[in-house]
Amino acid sequence: MRYWFITLLIFLGAIILLFLTVPLFKMLVGNDVKTLLQTLSEADVSASIILTMKVSLFATLFALLTGLPLAYLIARYDFWGRSFLETLVDIPIMIPHTAAGIALLVAFGQGGLGSFFEIFGIKFIGTESGIMIAMMFLSATFLINGAKEGFKKVDVKLEKVARTLGASPLRVFLAISVPNAKKDIVNGCLMMWGRGLGEFGAVVILVYHPMTAPVLIYDRFTSFGLSSSAPVAAVMIIVSILIFLGVRFVNNRLR
Repeated sequence: MRYWFITLLIFLGAIILLFLTVPLFKMLVGNDVKTLLQTLSEADVSASIILTMKVSLFATLFALLTGLPLAYLIARYDFWGRSFLETLVDIPIMIPHTAAGIALLVAFGQGGLGSFFEIFGIKFIGTESGIMIAMMFLSATFLINGAKEGFKKVDVKLEKVARTLGASPLRVFLAISVPNAKKDIVNGCLMMWGRGLGEFGAVVILVYHPMTAPVLIYDRFTSFGLSSSAPVAAVMIIVSILIFLGVRFVNNRLR
């Protein structure tokens, strides 16, 4: 009976792995190294990949600066409306990405908050700033929730001892709370950055040009077909896999 159950688990697990791995395998083996290097050397491809990685990093840094205090607030304090606040943080990942793009366009386009930000010379439609807020809107949840879980693991007694020794709340936060939660914070940052690399639905509505890598893949597919878009997709898949391995490596080093 025991071996029958294990066999069933392996069989069912193999089915889902088939759907998860075969598309990636086909993309990687379907393009030789020469084709991938040639694709990567194309100016628009390399520029789109660099743009995607750079703007996703900026979005992550901005979310780190503003989201870390929010994560600590949720993790440490019991207040009215905390569950609602957590729901607000989680909602963006449940919204269809194209719907999120429309919402961002309405909010930050002409007639919305975009007019206010233009006073300071900041525009969101067709700019890198627009790409950044689209990435941040749909991926900041990973950073905030990761940091929140990290702060929950920090022993409150450590913070109280530091306070009794005369440390200010800010110093306790920076010297005790953040360092002890760094594993989850870093993992959340990397997950947000990696998720931002693949954002398409919201970005394509808010900012078509300059093109991020996912938008470039879509543009080539609709304009020239599969033969032109597949190598770019393969290059982006390789980049995503390398980032995933980086996440695993950093996460294991912080244990």
